[in-house]
Amino acid sequence: MDGKNAAKGEMEQTESLAQIATQWSLLRLAHEDAVAGSQAARQALLLRYSRAVRRFVGLLIKDSTAADDVAQDAMVRLMRGDFAKADAERGRFRDLLRHAIRNMVRNYWSRENRRAGVDLDEQQLAAEEATQNELWEQQWTSVLLDSAWRGLEDYQRRNSTSMAYTVLRLRADHPDDDSEQLSGKLSCQLGRPVNAAATRQQLRRARLRFAQLLVEETARGLALPTPAAVEEELMSLGLMEYVRDFLPADWQTQGQLRADEE
Repeated sequence: MDGKNAAKGEMEQTESLAQIATQWSLLRLAHEDAVAGSQAARQALLLRYSRAVRRFVGLLIKDSTAADDVAQDAMVRLMRGDFAKADAERGRFRDLLRHAIRNMVRNYWSRENRRAGVDLDEQQLAAEEATQNELWEQQWTSVLLDSAWRGLEDYQRRNSTSMAYTVLRLRADHPDDDSEQLSGKLSCQLGRPVNAAATRQQLRRARLRFAQLLVEETARGLALPTPAAVEEELMSLGLMEYVRDFLPADWQTQGQLRADEE
């Protein structure tokens, strides 16, 4: 396959925003036991959010055993379907999850204060909310990036001719390498020679694939994943740097990324 056809093949396998199922639909699917895919949906929720939930709770509750308990309870509620009837029109999925976790942490603090005979400081809680929101956004950003990396690794595994994950991982691990140095490392990992020009081409395709995966993951967390809403969310989370180079002129109408032809 020549370079142009390969690039075209890459684009044919990316999704437009209109094709992406949101986390709201995944959440509902996870709790429809009679529907095929409900178990897979529950596993997807667990895989995506369990680590971020535990990290966030751990930042708010310093006792590791208590943090484990609260985080586990949050994931049990998510898997059990306690949030399945939440109104998607009210906003982003990450805000729903953050609000639920904060309430659970707040309940933990209230119990601990009652045991100690101390009233819960409402003013202090309000003052700390902005910091907590920032901490949660950091964890959510990690969720999106981790999911995009897993998606890229899976894409390479399913496509025998792809080196997308390998080359982009090398670039991330060795950001100061020039094309010759990077191609040398890539050749060693693949066990076959890859020249500098081919490495640059493969790297650009990998960056496009990663950007598309990141857009898809971001879109899944929105109630209405329009291009404008996705772009706003990417900017809010500081993720536009991964996507900006692939936003075509018709992005707002088509909702699909594209690489410039070389």
